[in-house]
Amino acid sequence: MQDNSKTNSAQSKTWSGRFNEPVAELVKRYTASVSFDQRLAEFDIQGSIAHSRMLGAQGIISKEDVLAIETGLEEILQEVRNGEFEWSLDLEDVHLNIEMRLTSKIGDAGKRLHTGRSRNDQVATDIRLWLRATVDSIIDKIRALQTSIVDLAEEHYDTAMPGFTHLQVAQPVTFGHHLLAYFEMLQRDAARFADARKRINRLPLGAAALAGTSYPINREMVAKELGFDGVCENSLDAVSDRDFAIEFTAAAALMMTHLSRLSEELILWSSPRFGFIDIADRFCTGSSIMPQKKNPDVPELVRGKTGRVNGHLVALLTLMKSQPLAYNKDNQEDKEPLFDTADTLLMTLEIYADMLHGIKVDKEAMRVAATEGFATATDLADYLVNKGMPFRDAHEVVARAVRQAALQGCDLAELRLEELQEFSPHISEDVYSVLTLEGSLASRNHIGGTAPNQVKAAIQRARQRLEAD
Repeated sequence: MQDNSKTNSAQSKTWSGRFNEPVAELVKRYTASVSFDQRLAEFDIQGSIAHSRMLGAQGIISKEDVLAIETGLEEILQEVRNGEFEWSLDLEDVHLNIEMRLTSKIGDAGKRLHTGRSRNDQVATDIRLWLRATVDSIIDKIRALQTSIVDLAEEHYDTAMPGFTHLQVAQPVTFGHHLLAYFEMLQRDAARFADARKRINRLPLGAAALAGTSYPINREMVAKELGFDGVCENSLDAVSDRDFAIEFTAAAALMMTHLSRLSEELILWSSPRFGFIDIADRFCTGSSIMPQKKNPDVPELVRGKTGRVNGHLVALLTLMKSQPLAYNKDNQEDKEPLFDTADTLLMTLEIYADMLHGIKVDKEAMRVAATEGFATATDLADYLVNKGMPFRDAHEVVARAVRQAALQGCDLAELRLEELQEFSPHISEDVYSVLTLEGSLASRNHIGGTAPNQVKAAIQRARQRLEAD
């Protein structure tokens, strides 16, 4: 029988002594993850340095070995950063690639690094370290996008536009007020990511393969070294849990949904049928056949990429739904959807913050649109209520007035006083103050309302919240 322990070192595995034949080439390609998990390299090295220091502090390996390991890993880190590290498919994943390179550099000390751990708890730690840093970057970019929103809202705190329900003209609002709705959505998104970070920030290392280790390790020391809030309490759960990845992706899907809603509005508003805004040319493309076209590609792609992120969430939920404890090879499939979700979010947030700075607003087009569709009808009803009429009666009176204005092809504010008084004797000359856009906007003078002075106050509060974070 062939002694497979003597096979070429480039093809050997840490577990090769158990097998009678080498892994098939097709299986190597099918099971390898190094093509995508190499992005974890810096975090793998960070975790390995902390692990080796703990092993040394506990007397499990010598201080000389710790020094050699740390020096070797620092050199490998530079190779990775400089693009000089040679990744091998035969070594399957980021962990074995780094470990084998370390051993080739420092000899037996490199082989001692894996004492008291498994790739199961190692990869779980690496992903958490990477995702924690990613969440921090995402929150920073959310804040940058919120700043862009607030800046644009401040320019247009009193710019009248139609507010819609059912995509039909409902009541006048200001453009600034409309934009601040998305500030609030993103505020909740940032809070969700920050909350998810708390559950990401627990250390799995020390759980080993699934049952813990017989070595006298100090998990709390490693947790402190790596900046974790604490350790995962159960070794089985520590290596098999991917809740944190699902929770992150769920928060991502919801945030992309918010940006998809804004994208839909930008697309509509930039259409000549609306003509409310113009998106800067650098965020648009033309047509290969129609020379007049200016297509809002960026918001359209944001809308499309929302489906991509939603799909990743479903993929991760499905990945975990039938897994028995503890670690299973299925979990290798968590990385690509997780990585792509993060990449999509980071790029979307960055491009969106820039795109909003490049938007030009046609105030007059917005104002004209706000005068259409009888947007101040509710104001007339409120006016009658303030004159003593029950709301349901006022609603009926205004409905008849709207029908009359529609027949005449004019707005309510264009009806003569005598015509309006035919619908109710409560109406007098002061009615026109509530039928104007300015009167309608000013009347919503409470926190959360669209009165321009309230929008200015909301902008100030938004800036204070951004400064406090």
